[in-house]
Amino acid sequence: MTTIRQEDLIQSIADGLQFISYYHPADFVKAMSEAWKREESPAAKDAIGQILVNSRMCAEGHRPICQDTGMVVAFLKIGMNLRWETSMSIEEMVNEGVRRAYSHPENVLRASMVDDPAGTRRNTEDNTPAVVHTQVVPGDGLEVRLAAKGGGSENKARFTVLNPSSSLVDWILDTIPTLGAGWCPPGMLGIGIGGSGEKAMLLAKEALMEPIDIHELKARGPRTTAERLRLELFEKINALGIGAQGLGGLTTVLDVKINDFPTHAASLPVAVIPNCAATRHLEFTLDGSGPAQFTPPKIDDWPQVAVESGANARRVNLDGLTKAQIASWKPGDRILLSGKLLTGRDAAHKRIQDLLASGQALPEGVDFHDRFIYYVGPVDPVAGEVVGPAGPTTATRMDKFTEMMLADTGLIGMVGKAERGPVALEAIKKHGAVYLMAVGGAAYLVSKAIRSARILAFEDLGMEAIREFEIEDMPVTVAVDSRGESVHKSGPAEWRIKIAQTGLTKH
Repeated sequence: MTTIRQEDLIQSIADGLQFISYYHPADFVKAMSEAWKREESPAAKDAIGQILVNSRMCAEGHRPICQDTGMVVAFLKIGMNLRWETSMSIEEMVNEGVRRAYSHPENVLRASMVDDPAGTRRNTEDNTPAVVHTQVVPGDGLEVRLAAKGGGSENKARFTVLNPSSSLVDWILDTIPTLGAGWCPPGMLGIGIGGSGEKAMLLAKEALMEPIDIHELKARGPRTTAERLRLELFEKINALGIGAQGLGGLTTVLDVKINDFPTHAASLPVAVIPNCAATRHLEFTLDGSGPAQFTPPKIDDWPQVAVESGANARRVNLDGLTKAQIASWKPGDRILLSGKLLTGRDAAHKRIQDLLASGQALPEGVDFHDRFIYYVGPVDPVAGEVVGPAGPTTATRMDKFTEMMLADTGLIGMVGKAERGPVALEAIKKHGAVYLMAVGGAAYLVSKAIRSARILAFEDLGMEAIREFEIEDMPVTVAVDSRGESVHKSGPAEWRIKIAQTGLTKH
């Protein structure tokens, strides 16, 4: 009879989460490399290039692929004949492993979990609790699958119950464009079909744990309905032209994974969950011989990609920048930012709003006049770093604050990831401001442009505090110009037409 010791599971969870924080799965690196080689959209190719360079840097430096180091999801298959040597529950052991992983002194991971989600939303400070799913199966082994799921992609999860005679493909093709670019494509798409509402969502999440193998499937041909759907959706989603980071291009999804389950005759439940460019998952088994061992990938598995940030890019000094100067910028322009850049996310914006609404001044030292704000929640620094990985967060969450910030604080520019919604576009146009996009999934690469960092206000908010970064040659793209024109509208529209005319997505 196999005996699993408490410490072995805890340490395996901790080691596994550290491992996936800086190592992409080899299948993902291969698929992303192929997408980079064949991409014909310059903007999308540059974005994929940055993701690959960032991935290799993280593998070499053992630092997080993304500043959002994820909500931990664990699936455990527990053998019926297994014996435990522990004083803790399954959930307690998993959570202790999460605590160790996220507080590792050599690679601190950002704590993102908040308690009292409908109320105070207080950060639990150790990224617990994990979302744990258990299944009791025959045998005496223990199989564990771990994922660290970022909020940007998790927020794009969708569910519906279709009429059994409705087209599942049509619903998905109608849904994907509404997700925007906040899930940081290209990535994987997990789809769950059947069961009940909660079962379909679970099937979709589990599908994201599977390896990327769409090209092998295409080579041998489909054998089941699910496999035929995978191939059809893979081609049709990429034909939408959304592309890397929503900039327009050939690759929106690297793979489409489908799990299905019998369902009620009157129902067709369908769940869709995307995985972002920071795909982080692994699986291991324990047999009583000790904690799991993880074999690092070979650095040679990463392609030699040179990101030429200076090519066709304009260097801009943020210090002293005016609205008159930014008025000439156009969507798609590549810019290298230097100078002082303020930061702030949802919680900081809400505090600013509350202060202004009550007639109070902003905290001392916080002045947004003719300044830019970067939507970021960085990882804590280690080993002499100025700041840890500091990639952009989804800008649409700040849309409802945009009019207030532009009208009442003197702000003239914003930096984030993904598109802006109608409310933000109108405010940007009204005030002659601009919105710049940094690449989601390139957090460690971005952090190398930050020369100094200091907290100005709201220190109690942790990663959401207002900071001032001194940056040098931070690569960004003009996503929305001062006339409210958006590259996230023009880019995909252009590439959808090109793909339709030439069939470029055919592999």
